[in-house]
Amino acid sequence: MKELDYIIVGCGLASIAFCEALQKNNKRFLVFDDGSQKSSRVAAGLYNPVILKRFSEVWKAKEQLNIAMPFYTAIENKLGVTIDYKLRILRRFTSIEEQNKWFTASDKPSLETFLSTQLVKNNNENIDATLGFGELLHAGRIDTETLIHTYQNYLVNKHCLQHETFKYNDLEVNSDHVIYKDFKAKQVVFAEGFGVKRNPFFNDIPLTGSKGELITIKAKDLKINYAIKSSVFIIPLGGDLYNVGATYNNEDKTNTPTHKAKEELIVKLKSFLICDFEIVNHVAGIRPTVKDRRPIVGRHAEHSRLYILNGLGTRGVMIAPYVSRKLYNCIEHNDVLDAEIDVRRFQ
Repeated sequence: MKELDYIIVGCGLASIAFCEALQKNNKRFLVFDDGSQKSSRVAAGLYNPVILKRFSEVWKAKEQLNIAMPFYTAIENKLGVTIDYKLRILRRFTSIEEQNKWFTASDKPSLETFLSTQLVKNNNENIDATLGFGELLHAGRIDTETLIHTYQNYLVNKHCLQHETFKYNDLEVNSDHVIYKDFKAKQVVFAEGFGVKRNPFFNDIPLTGSKGELITIKAKDLKINYAIKSSVFIIPLGGDLYNVGATYNNEDKTNTPTHKAKEELIVKLKSFLICDFEIVNHVAGIRPTVKDRRPIVGRHAEHSRLYILNGLGTRGVMIAPYVSRKLYNCIEHNDVLDAEIDVRRFQ
């Protein structure tokens, strides 16, 4: 029987961040992932420290960015790939009132670092933005598809990843260890995203889940190297390709793209994009969302060897490195988790 420090279930953004913490501390681990959860792979990958609908600060934005940016740089250096693309994000104004709210928000101490006070005029004839834009600072895009694909290959080469479904009934939980098939481990961390709804140990947590759909378009005449946030996001990918998204559906819990969502994105896009475009891809995934919009992290109420790392919602790129560090320090150093992220708030 092979002895491990950790078994991890799931291999999305949260799991990758936790794996990095384990490797830095020479922990032995094995990851199980069956590819059933798509939200990390199909995510737009934007990291932006401001809620652009209300012009308010994202929860713990500065703390998250201070951890996330060095984290992704280290991943790039480790894997020899580019995943972090610095990106201007322009918020399209639809009224003078929105302009005024933007500049009022930019005076707040918590937001002045992130919101430019210079109005950006529109100079692209293919975009309808007569009132201009507000520019969001310290933002960018993580290529989550490349990150996950490359990192999983890295784990496979290290014999640390098995592409298979984790069978909960085969897990034997004891007071000082767990046994799963031919492995004996000290802890299990479940980082399954919405897949946790099938997990008998944590399926009672109030993870609602929100389906998001995203299309990729080719627009030869658009020619922008910045992202635009209006009724939808337009995110440049290079080669005249742009991601457009996203939708929110709290009823449908499948990863199947729908015609209804595609039409919704097209209508919203055409409200401010004037040039022709063609759709070249359409994807969907279920975000692991929570009613109080906070991650779910911590120890099982009865089984002290079982942990959860979940609920990253729509901002997994920023949150994952932050909460993964919190969980690692909780397990290994007995640090107390903040009450607002601790799973015990629901137990």
